[in-house]
Amino acid sequence: MTAAVHPAVPRRRLPAALAVVVVVGLAVSGWAPRERTTWLLETVWVLVGLPLVLFTWRRFPLTNLLCALLAVHALVLAVGGHYTYAQVPVGDWVRDTFDLDRNPYDRFGHLMQGFVPAVLVRELLVRTSPLRGSRWLAPLTVCACLAFSAVFEMLEWLAAVVGGHSADAFLATQGDVWDTQWDMFCALIGATVSVLVLSRAHDRQLDALGVTSRYRGAGSTAG
Repeated sequence: MTAAVHPAVPRRRLPAALAVVVVVGLAVSGWAPRERTTWLLETVWVLVGLPLVLFTWRRFPLTNLLCALLAVHALVLAVGGHYTYAQVPVGDWVRDTFDLDRNPYDRFGHLMQGFVPAVLVRELLVRTSPLRGSRWLAPLTVCACLAFSAVFEMLEWLAAVVGGHSADAFLATQGDVWDTQWDMFCALIGATVSVLVLSRAHDRQLDALGVTSRYRGAGSTAG
């Protein structure tokens, strides 16, 4: 689908503004981070993803909803990369205020790891696959996000094997032996909530792009 099919030119202002915000946020987070290697590992998704979105934009522009969520997620990653997830100041404040056992920013990051990719996966499936009109769209979207979370945990495992204790800041387990399971569970919850809460708004924006979603599952406006 080409950009010429999408007449809503004013909507391009928001993605452009969000791209600028992400670039600035990434630059600030990369200025004297607590651990340079950890910063690179945490923000590599932004360093690869933003150029990819820009390169494919004319052929495959994204909805405003997805652009906004990707920008927020990029900033979450940038903050975690700058401080390391176990030492983000706002997470320390939440921990001390609510008398928690750990800095919860890592948990929040993994909720986002499900919440944002759910809209990305849904948009890709609606626009490119036979699942466009299927009731399987919602569960398969959630499953794809959980699969990605599992792959990410395996990457963390690889980092631990290769880096040993030097990878502790990247893992951010904070002494929790069940950290891997909690991370995947948070991603599952985030993806499920995203599909249930955002599907209606996402359908409307897909329609505005000239993409008609025939999905009739949870949270859809179809039918």
